[in-house]
Amino acid sequence: MQTPVFTRALLAPRHWPAWLLMGFWFLLAQLPYRIQFYLPYLIAPLLRYNKKRLNLAQTNLRLCFPELSDQERESLLDETLHSTAMAIFETGIAWFWPLWRIRRLFTISGLEHINAAEREGQGALLLSLHFTTLDIGSAMLGAYVNYDGMYRPHDNVVYDYMQKTRREAYCRGGTAFHREKVRGMINRLRKGRMIWYAPDRDLGEKLSVFVPFFGVQTATVTATAQFARMGRARIIPFTQKRLVKGKGYELVIHPPFENYPSGDEYQDALRVSQFMETEIRKIPGQYFWAQPRFKTRPEGEAKIY
Repeated sequence: MQTPVFTRALLAPRHWPAWLLMGFWFLLAQLPYRIQFYLPYLIAPLLRYNKKRLNLAQTNLRLCFPELSDQERESLLDETLHSTAMAIFETGIAWFWPLWRIRRLFTISGLEHINAAEREGQGALLLSLHFTTLDIGSAMLGAYVNYDGMYRPHDNVVYDYMQKTRREAYCRGGTAFHREKVRGMINRLRKGRMIWYAPDRDLGEKLSVFVPFFGVQTATVTATAQFARMGRARIIPFTQKRLVKGKGYELVIHPPFENYPSGDEYQDALRVSQFMETEIRKIPGQYFWAQPRFKTRPEGEAKIY
């Protein structure tokens, strides 16, 4: 869980294109927010050329919103593509803006739930979702809450270095560590630390149970309840919402789950799934639908993708 060290190997010629891209990204992030809010409308149509991701999003929207007409789902897809394009700019803001500037973009509510856990010396899993606003939401949270986070290493070493160092900069004293470093996470929870955690990924049948998610039997990880039990921690969810017309963001820290974990693996996973579905339905266009959320199927069921 050590902060990554910049080495000369990162300056090898093969990494120069990645560093040039980072430099351009930094400059792009310095534009006024109002300009950054509208630029994604120019980029979003280009995302349709990524056929793999486009098909994932179309399939997921069709499964999760069968009540919508084809035209309504296409409109929701357009909103999703714009939101995904906007994530490029929001991640740049999260990585390269000082916190005082980020604070101007959002309002926050529910801090009393985290303050209560901190007063009692109790750690908590800060339950998040893979909204396209993930990085800017995490940076906004870091302006008020000192927490650690789990992340998945990136194949590009320059991007991985930047991702880890910039995410650790969201809050002083915070550490971004590999999602497989479970023992370290448990120890930190027991010491009263807050841990950012987003379990809405398909990690396979061995780590999951099947519970309904938008009416689809979905492989849902059981680790949330296990971490809470082993770390003697609370589950405190938080969500963020991008407001219309460039008016900023709202970040909401929700009340802790009561009587969780219950000891019933299925019910605990279902509770997380139901919370996520409720929050996604409020702003479906801001969720990252272009992921294979339903890749793992129950025995005997045909593949979806």
